[in-house]
Amino acid sequence: MTVDDSTAESIDSVTLEVFRNKLESIAEEMGKVLIRSAYSPNIKERQDCSTALFDADGRMVAQAEHIPVHLGAMPDAVAAVTAKDPEPGDAYILNDPFEGGTHLPDVTIVSPIATESDVIGYAVTRAHHADMGGMTPGSMPAGATDIYQEGLRLPAVKLRSGGELNEDLLAMILANVRNRTERRADLRAQLAAHDRAEDRLRSLIDEHGRDQVNQAFGAVINYSQARMTDELTAFPDGTYEAHDVLEGDGVSDAEIPIRVSITVDGATVEVDFTGTADQCAGNMNAPLSVAKSAVYFVVRCITDPEIPPNYGSYADITVTAPQGTVVNPTPPASVVGGNVETSQRLTDVVFTAFAEAAPERVPAASQGTMNNVIIGNRDREGFTYYETIGGGFGARPDKDGMDGVQVGMTNTLNTPIEVLEAEYPFTVEQYGFREGSGGDGQYRGGLGLVRSVTIETEAVVSLLTERRRRRPQGAAGGEPGAAGENLANGEPLPAKTTREVEAGTTITVRTPGGGGYGNPSKRTADDRKADRLDEKVSDNHEDQ
Repeated sequence: MTVDDSTAESIDSVTLEVFRNKLESIAEEMGKVLIRSAYSPNIKERQDCSTALFDADGRMVAQAEHIPVHLGAMPDAVAAVTAKDPEPGDAYILNDPFEGGTHLPDVTIVSPIATESDVIGYAVTRAHHADMGGMTPGSMPAGATDIYQEGLRLPAVKLRSGGELNEDLLAMILANVRNRTERRADLRAQLAAHDRAEDRLRSLIDEHGRDQVNQAFGAVINYSQARMTDELTAFPDGTYEAHDVLEGDGVSDAEIPIRVSITVDGATVEVDFTGTADQCAGNMNAPLSVAKSAVYFVVRCITDPEIPPNYGSYADITVTAPQGTVVNPTPPASVVGGNVETSQRLTDVVFTAFAEAAPERVPAASQGTMNNVIIGNRDREGFTYYETIGGGFGARPDKDGMDGVQVGMTNTLNTPIEVLEAEYPFTVEQYGFREGSGGDGQYRGGLGLVRSVTIETEAVVSLLTERRRRRPQGAAGGEPGAAGENLANGEPLPAKTTREVEAGTTITVRTPGGGGYGNPSKRTADDRKADRLDEKVSDNHEDQ
């Protein structure tokens, strides 16, 4: 599909680059305001949030480099809001996964930016709130069987109207969530980011004029599409397929098949998830917007990373899935695990399929899970802690995988030990690399992590994890990485579980390693010496 934007033709290359950087800086500044203004460690420390700018037609023109699963799904949220005919001064809030959201803890705000009475674009923030109500603290219950158990569900409704905060709506939201003080502050931090975006974009219009800014929007989109066309046409035409499974849905341990077929035809890519399992009883269902995010992320990874990520970079990519499947469920399906775990498996299968077309661009499998840990108590103003724990990155065709990093659809930081122990009733017993967890190969897979935390009060613990049975696969003869493990006081826990624990319980998560790449016999003596050095560093780190 060609982006039709004749107004972009009057922008020369130098002016284009100036505008591209200015627009991206607005999105980045939005993110800084949100992170610095937030109260919850999940946003201010882990930076589990995303920000972006869209044009008046609902096309993304600039984004901050935040969370892949957020950013690819944002266009559906903007479409849900534009259908409401928003006016200047409005700000819509939503988290409904069936109306542009991803899962209920991810709260999106969309606000139009206008000059006089005409909307020129939209500011968008999406932030993971540590609680949005529901049957368990943290709003990510492992055993949920419908979305009503997961928390408060918001369609696109006005949080601000004509610049005035809707106090009644805010009161309704706060009455249905835990730790209201933190929730209120995080929502206000999102609104502050929108105010900054409006100030900055209006300043840009004052400096250059509305017409030139509009032209710049189109030019930036066309530029990304042209560069992506060059990348995609380098892939051989054909149809490439792959499949994998999810390790149960929290209700049953039965494996859930994920299948993909990718057809490359010139600069167009059609990604079809036909053959994927029907939607499941548990919470591993992923809205189609999440599937789109996974596909866009993989395409970005295997093409030039310098291509500006916006509407143009995915305009020629089509993602389809039969309705009623685990990647395009219908209400009232439970979806909270689909956003965080099914998204990772979608990433894996799309990478695997593209490896047939361009094996030199695709690494071995990474850990394939976010290792979600949610701990909280049932007091209304108690605590809710959420963390995704890094693991092994798959070895690459020319170098080892990275140790202990976030992979795939998440891009958060970790919560520092000092913050964990200051903010929550926790004692961190161990946090370090998991020795020997990376798959062997000519290039070794990255190491997983070990995090062990003692909870000093009665609490509810939820774990949503994957790759506990099936190990991350190696590539080109490389060995698989180690599977992950979950423990409570040294005893094994299921991959997906919610349970009440007593004070003094120690929860340990050992995350998977990345797969190795290439025949292990080709690994050089220098590389093996580096492995031994890595093990010493790992030992020292775990002793601290």
